[in-house]
Amino acid sequence: MKRKLRLVLRYLAALLVAVSILGPMLWLFLMSVSSNNDLARIPLEWLPRKWDFSRYAALVSLEPGQPGALFLHALGNSILVATSATLISLLLAIPAAFSFSRYPGRDGWLFGSLAIYMVPPVAFVLPLYFVLQQLNLLNTHLGLVLVYCSLILPFLTWMLKNQFDALPRDIEQAARLDGLRFWQVLLRITLPLAKPVLGASALFGWLLAWDEFFYALLFTSNISAQTLPVTIAGFTAGRATDDGLIAAVGILASVPPLFIAIWLQKSLVNGLASGGSKG
Repeated sequence: MKRKLRLVLRYLAALLVAVSILGPMLWLFLMSVSSNNDLARIPLEWLPRKWDFSRYAALVSLEPGQPGALFLHALGNSILVATSATLISLLLAIPAAFSFSRYPGRDGWLFGSLAIYMVPPVAFVLPLYFVLQQLNLLNTHLGLVLVYCSLILPFLTWMLKNQFDALPRDIEQAARLDGLRFWQVLLRITLPLAKPVLGASALFGWLLAWDEFFYALLFTSNISAQTLPVTIAGFTAGRATDDGLIAAVGILASVPPLFIAIWLQKSLVNGLASGGSKG
């Protein structure tokens, strides 16, 4: 009896989590296909009287006067900046995390970087702005990539360091005795064993860059480098705001993270299970 009750409670908890995640997305979708009259109706109706998908067509259209040109350009900027920042941060975080894990006595540097990471972003606005201005990187993709690397690198280093700590070191020591160098041990032995957490770390780092708004707002001035969160905020700047259009933008903006999560699903689940079972 207790076992059945525990199973029922487990499924109810899973259902509650699913509803809390999917419920807002469902409501966002219903808003995106509802007319302005349906959205302004009192009392509010859950289902639209007339399903309208014209906003989605406008967002994927490059015709003059349509919001698609602005949306698609910002979408490309976000994908380029988030992917580049994640790849660069991952390439730097792997040797850094391996060094912190295998050579003790350097934890102070790691804790120092994490302490800086926890400082409110507004404290770094002026120094970062000055640096980007001197390098002529304001309102550029490269400038945002460098700023996002400063956000993602400490996070990825910490995640990978914890995973490297959990790996057995006997295999690495045997490989070193066989004549393998530092980089050969890392590439041939350690990384294949840590492959599950690499996908999970890359996904979390990519999402961190994808959702970033504050720096993108301050360090970009036009659509040539503006990312999607800044562009979405721009859709609400007018006096007459189309709530359905903003909802449609939110739905389309969630598609790339969804595809990446599906692509890295196996690595994500294995990485979370591996981290959760440590010790």
